[in-house]
Formats: sequence, structure tokens, C-alpha cells
Amino acid sequence: MKKLLLLLILISVGCQKNDTPIEISPELMHSNVDKVTEIMIHDIFSPPVASRIFAYPNIAAYEIIAQEDERYLSLAGQVHELSPIPAPDAGKPVNRALAAAIAHIDLSRRLIFSEEQMNTYRDSLYALWSEQNKKEFEASRDYGLEVAEHIAAWMDKDNYKQTRTMPKFTVNTDEPSRWQPTPPAYMAGIEPHWSKIRPFVIDSAEQFKPVPPPPFSMEEGSDFYREVREVYDISKKMEVEGDESEEVEIAKFWDCNPYVSVTRGHLMFATKKITPGAHWIGITKIACRKSNSDFNETVHAYTKTSMAIADAFISCWDEKYRSNLIRPETLINEHIDDNWKPVLQTPPFPEYTSGHSVVSGAASTVLTDIFGENFSFDDDTELAYGLPVRSFTSFRQAADEAAISRMYGGIHYRAAVEVGVKQGRDLGSYIVNTLKTENESQLAQSK
Repeated sequence: MKKLLLLLILISVGCQKNDTPIEISPELMHSNVDKVTEIMIHDIFSPPVASRIFAYPNIAAYEIIAQEDERYLSLAGQVHELSPIPAPDAGKPVNRALAAAIAHIDLSRRLIFSEEQMNTYRDSLYALWSEQNKKEFEASRDYGLEVAEHIAAWMDKDNYKQTRTMPKFTVNTDEPSRWQPTPPAYMAGIEPHWSKIRPFVIDSAEQFKPVPPPPFSMEEGSDFYREVREVYDISKKMEVEGDESEEVEIAKFWDCNPYVSVTRGHLMFATKKITPGAHWIGITKIACRKSNSDFNETVHAYTKTSMAIADAFISCWDEKYRSNLIRPETLINEHIDDNWKPVLQTPPFPEYTSGHSVVSGAASTVLTDIFGENFSFDDDTELAYGLPVRSFTSFRQAADEAAISRMYGGIHYRAAVEVGVKQGRDLGSYIVNTLKTENESQLAQSK
């Protein structure tokens, strides 16, 4: 069934001669992104790392289509340290959409662990394209791989490799406000040096530094204690209402924890899910399909959204390891109820600000700029994990729900949610106002 669907995606007419131009559908881009997401779930990439994996292949594809499509402007000179991609050899029958898809596949293959899965996917596509029009396929493949190499050289200078060798995060047990690993796995803090990654559009990791969290104090009546108590009281209300409560449904829908540790007896294993960035990439796919976006429009939407998500993680992680704030689970167990557990498993990094909130604020702002203020959609991203469709009247509404879901889930205080979503929206607005991807005069003519 999957092979048949893929065939329908790629070839609009059957039994064509070997000199027929290869037609590329926007569904190919969705298929590429879905495959990358599937492999990332298998490989268990952390949310920040996953955001990087989405961004670079999209940029490679975008730069190729922007060369030919006058509706779009190159990112070279706008995105940090990106130089113009090479032009294809004159006279060669390069299909830009096909080359873009191939560049996307090749860069994705370099960024994930399970290369053999991407290679199998790639080889099946190569065989179809070669059979349809070998000359056009080979010219497009060669050019796509050339561009992928150009983007890979730029990618390799973003400081990611250097952060792999930096020291692990040291837990400070002397300060009661500092983050501590949480059950059941008590994992070390992930990606403590992510703020050192080169951003795409924002000036620096500190550019959207949020206000500090409320001063730490477990004295009843203090602002911070009220926030801790609010998380506990909401969870107890949800406990009375049971799994049918709206808050529980919202918390589970936006969980997006790529590695949930499950303990049964003496065994511990993981259940795997998408990351918060992948959820918003899924929403991008839904929006592209609903708006009947063509291939180039689809590439543009994925590219701008994925850069916003990636920069949001850099900004958020910068604050997480600066404020280094303790999670609700630790304080509630220590001061209020030693048997209390959150609805969601607490992820392994400091609390402030909420990653879901920052990323959702940024992604929703960019998507609103692309598709419109009141773009309603049915979000079926979580169907694969047994969760029902949720409907939204706008991207902003979805972002607000994603943000508050973290407090319902028992893993964030209100300040991390409210300040975080503002941090993300401010960052998203900066990207919308700074990054010029669309040629407005050409877009006006095409409408």
C-alpha cells in the first residue's frame, strides 16, 4: 500500500516514456518530512537536536526552488553565514523541484542515525525517477547533491560538533532552587550547551532573554510558592475528574516527549513519540494541504517554520540553563505530597521557560504570517499515538493550548508558560519582520 501511494505521489501518469518530464507533487515533500520524522522517533533525538535535523534539509530544498521561482528570495546573506548555492550547469535538464527533493533527502540522511532506512527510501525513489526520465533524473540528482554538499559545509560550522565534546551538566544540590534530575530515570540534563549553536535568524541566543522567574521561596504566600501550589491544586482537581477531563486530554495531546521511561517490575523501557517541533511541522503539513499549496509553497512553509522552531530552541535552552530552575515534581514531593506524580513524565532539563511554550509561540507566529490570522484546522498529528483529533480556529489558539498543557501536565509553573509563549511570539515576530523570503511584487502578480 505504501509503495502504491508513493507511486501515485510521484507519477501523475502511468507507463510514460523515458523522456517525459518528471512531475513533482507537494506530497513528495510531505513524504520526505514524514520519513525523517519516523526515523527521528526511532533514533530518539532530543527536541533541540530534532529541530536542527528539520531545518537544514528544508533550507537546502528552499534555496534550490528560490533560484528559479521569482516568488521567493534566497536566504543567502540573510541567514547567518550562508553563502549563495552554486548554479546548475547550463544546458543540463535540471528539474528544480526534483533537485530540491533530492537535496532534502541527502541532508536528512546525514543528520539521522539510521541511515539505512533513509537509503532504502531514497533508492526506491531514485529507481522510479530514473525509469521515468533517466537524463533529467541524473542531472537533477547531481545538482541536488552538489547543493546538499554546499549546505552541509555551512552546517558543519554551526558549533554542533563542538558541543558534543563539552562537559555534562553539573547538578547543584547546595541551592534549593536549582534543577535536579527527576524520576523515574533520573536522566542528566540534556543539551546544556545548546545556546552555543549558531542561530539561523536571531542575532544571538540572548536576544529574546525573558524576565527572570519569580524569586524562589517556599514560604506560603510568596509568588513562587503560589505557583507551585497551583500546579498541585490543578492536578488534584484533574484527578477527581479523571481521564475524561479536558485538562488531561490537552496535557496528553501536547505531551510530545520523545523518550518516556516506563518501569514494570525490574524492567525499564522507553515509549517513543514525536518532539514538540515535530508536532508543529505536522501542523505545517496540515496547513499546506488545506490551502492546496504547490510544491514550492510547501517547501517555503516548512523552511520558514523549521528555522523559527530551531531558533526558539536555542533561545529557550539559553534561559533554561541560566535560571536552572527546579521542577514542580521535586518541590511538591519534598514540601507538599511525597506521593504526588505529574500527569506527564517530567523531561530531563531545567524548568524555566517552557520549551513547548516558546516553540509553539514562534511556530504559530510564522504560520500565521504564511497562512493567515484565522486559519482553522483539524490537528490529527497525534492519531498515531492513539490520541483523537483536536480542532483549532487559529495557530495562535493552538499555541496557547500547547503552552498551558505543560501546567496541566504538572511539569511547568504558570510563569514558564506565560513568559515562554511571549518569548516565542516575540522571536517569531522578529523572524517574520526580518527574514525576507517572499517577493511581494511577484506574489501579487500570481494572485
